[in-house]
Amino acid sequence: MNEDMCKIFELTWEDFPDTLSNGNYNFNASGFCDTYCDENCDDNCDTDLDKINAGCLYFLKTFLGNYDSINNDATSYMNIAQYIIIWLSHMLSLKKNDNISNLNDFYNTYIKDDEKYNEKYNEEITDDSGDTTYKNLINKIISSMNMDMSIISKFYNALKILCNMYNEINSETPNCRNYYGEAKNLFDEYKKLLNDDIRDSPYNKLLSTLSTDYDNFKSFCAKKCNGCNDIPTHLDIKTAQFSAHGSELTSSNSSTVNKFIPVLSVFVAIPIFLGIAYKYSLFGFDKRLHRQYLRERIKKIKKKMSHYI
Repeated sequence: MNEDMCKIFELTWEDFPDTLSNGNYNFNASGFCDTYCDENCDDNCDTDLDKINAGCLYFLKTFLGNYDSINNDATSYMNIAQYIIIWLSHMLSLKKNDNISNLNDFYNTYIKDDEKYNEKYNEEITDDSGDTTYKNLINKIISSMNMDMSIISKFYNALKILCNMYNEINSETPNCRNYYGEAKNLFDEYKKLLNDDIRDSPYNKLLSTLSTDYDNFKSFCAKKCNGCNDIPTHLDIKTAQFSAHGSELTSSNSSTVNKFIPVLSVFVAIPIFLGIAYKYSLFGFDKRLHRQYLRERIKKIKKKMSHYI
């Protein structure tokens, strides 16, 4: 996770509200067609699921479409795609959709066999990872996660809290003292995930990813705000307790930490990869800035990523 990635998520949250209004999706009509539907809502974004599909493809192209053999590491691409799948799972879980009961249903109907989007998903990604198309990539990540989308969507609140922390710290007047409370909110979500007592490998990997990304935010926050030194240092993998003020995990948790070392080693590529891929940062943006101005800034981010890579 990275500040630029979260800024793009912030814009998308405005266009794809993540709660229902009177039992229905409440997409933002302003600029929606131009951004997500190739200026043709009638053909490309006719139904709610068409719109969600367009949002999924937008994320794939924005985050992955300009990458050219970064570290020649397919795992890095898979890690980014996980964030997209968490968003997709949450949106699909908001309400019952005809003929869509799981991610494989969505993939088969709206990605694999859909005439409108088949060509778009079959576009090649310019990398050496072996995942030559967006369709191959998203199919692989759905298969590797191998969980019901209602379970995957449980990670959404934690993802959003952490992303909001990145976005708030880059506002014009960040209140650094607020991050202890935000970290507590993240802890509460993390504890809920632990209490679900789901211990399959994909679930544990997502837990470890969240823990690792929090640690990286802590380091980022410390460079931006003096008050960030007061926020807890760790999310304890076993008990979801904070190790505050720079102290280490207690010895009673050492066996649990050891069990997760192999998983954490896999996902340590996330912050490294995103740190390289998103070298250029956004600073001093208030969340009330005009939407068009924010869109133009995101276009510049994507161009910078392309030039850097």
